[in-house]
Amino acid sequence: MNEIWDVIFGQEKAKNILSKMFNERRVPHAFLFSGHEGVGKFFTALQFAKMMNTSPDKTNSMFINSKISSLQEPYIKLIFPLPRGKGEAADDSATEKLSQEIIDSIRDEIQNKIINPYYKISIKNANTIKINSVREIRKYITTTADNINYRFILIEDAHLMNETAQNAILKSLEEPPEGFIFVFLTSDKEKLLPTIQSRCWQINFEPLSVHSVSEILVKHFSVEKELANRAALLAEGSPLVALDLINNQFEIILEKTISILRYSLAKKYHSAYKELSDFIKNNTDQSIMTLSRMIKTWLNDVLKNRHSIFYYYFGDYVETLTKFNTKFHAADINRIFYSLDNLERLQIKNANLNVIILNLIFEIASLSIRK
Repeated sequence: MNEIWDVIFGQEKAKNILSKMFNERRVPHAFLFSGHEGVGKFFTALQFAKMMNTSPDKTNSMFINSKISSLQEPYIKLIFPLPRGKGEAADDSATEKLSQEIIDSIRDEIQNKIINPYYKISIKNANTIKINSVREIRKYITTTADNINYRFILIEDAHLMNETAQNAILKSLEEPPEGFIFVFLTSDKEKLLPTIQSRCWQINFEPLSVHSVSEILVKHFSVEKELANRAALLAEGSPLVALDLINNQFEIILEKTISILRYSLAKKYHSAYKELSDFIKNNTDQSIMTLSRMIKTWLNDVLKNRHSIFYYYFGDYVETLTKFNTKFHAADINRIFYSLDNLERLQIKNANLNVIILNLIFEIASLSIRK
């Protein structure tokens, strides 16, 4: 079965668990795949569907695999967030009241997902999985299909089901039909009802290595190799985070990071605050997280320079790194790493942004205090 798994980067633990279940013929009717976005949860579910439908007839297996890869029913039922249609009622189908423009957008997004299983489906105003979509699952599992061992129901962004939708899907989990396997895919499993979580076999997907993130960017998103390598270092194990960095011109963020560091270290607090505030105002809500990762990367380069390791992310600023270590050789870099982690947690909890900005500047400035 190596050819099934070889196309997936990393996730050896998850693949081993699924392989063991398959080999022992002890496969549960529902899974919960949790982990960061873009790390391969969907792709793994798709490949597992192929594994479960393996046929002694090679031609038949190839036919089934092609149907699964193209997300075709009755082999695969894909559920994902959709916008609400104008005048949509509870008994309408999930797409019945959507405009033709949105229907076309959905088709395009599904096609992108078929071409690239690491692609993130994104549809305007689609921020919830509707009860209408969940009802379609009930219809799906009551239909018959010949010559299919297992039919898979893949629920992308499962945490975006509201409580009504989650309660509706519970009925199917409590009375699992033969030959159907549910896979809930989520980056935030705590938003799922405990009753759903308890009925699923849970598999955690780990952040990918820098190398894997870079390879995915090159192979699946056609990113130039050097750019992919630089973005992967800041992606915290997610190709989608790396792609977001690239799309938001992270090389400009790199230059802005140096500017903020220089002002903060020189204790030019007003200039540092203005630079940081302007940066955040003109970028996405996650920009301060990106900036924090950039600063931690710079600090890591400081440590490399301190220990005569000469491969740097901030390779164009070696002189700055050397000067810093000459002047502040006793600076406690590890303490600042810890402080930055705390600031990121405050950002996640939606703490006051001005407080976070000021704390960030003062933490950086504390590095330049001589001891």
